[in-house]
Amino acid sequence: MRGKNAHKAVLEVKTVDAYINVRRIGKTVLLAICDVELLGKTLRDGKITFEIREDFYKGLMVSVEEAIELVKQSTVVNMVGRRIVEKAIEEGLVHPEAVLKISGVPHAQIVKM
Repeated sequence: MRGKNAHKAVLEVKTVDAYINVRRIGKTVLLAICDVELLGKTLRDGKITFEIREDFYKGLMVSVEEAIELVKQSTVVNMVGRRIVEKAIEEGLVHPEAVLKISGVPHAQIVKM
């Protein structure tokens, strides 16, 4: 019999914040990441037109934390979106001055040599 103060199971719910698409090309691991709401959008800023194309970014839907773990394992990373870029900066994976904003949306790339 359980009393009033019985422990309840706590479920950890992770939000799905990003699309990831991983491609392996020889020894290179290319990771494309975008915040979920950006998939399929086109950003325009002056002469810059940046398409967040499904064929490049769409893959698994994951949490930002899961995406960051994949960033750490990848050799080339292309990321777009406030949540993913801010987390990459917070984790020390991207320098804030290396971020390009297109229509106010952060975009960053990582190339590990």
